[in-house]
Amino acid sequence: MQKPTPWPRRWLDAALIPAVILMSSPVLAALPTPSPPSNAPASGDWLGLIKGYIKDGSIVLGLAVAVAAFVWAAWAAISKFNEARNGRAEWGEVGLLTVAAGGILIFDSYLLGTAAGII
Repeated sequence: MQKPTPWPRRWLDAALIPAVILMSSPVLAALPTPSPPSNAPASGDWLGLIKGYIKDGSIVLGLAVAVAAFVWAAWAAISKFNEARNGRAEWGEVGLLTVAAGGILIFDSYLLGTAAGII
């Protein structure tokens, strides 16, 4: 069996319920209009509008993949540097990983730029 709630707590609950209801009333602010996609279609062309938003979304997704690749390459280089500093890896491995990761990132950036132009 639960203990009864003391009266100050019940009074606080009774005061908070109307306050929450008043604060959650609809706000009639003037919201900004959404920005059109980068290749804005003619007015009333819903399919063109959807295609434009999908294009912009795919470019953002590609940039997110590129950022993830950059973070991965940086993490791998830092961890390999730490291993070489502690004597568990050779310094040549650090240089090779850095050059290979840099080449992959340059190639990744080229592919994303080309894909953004094609899409």
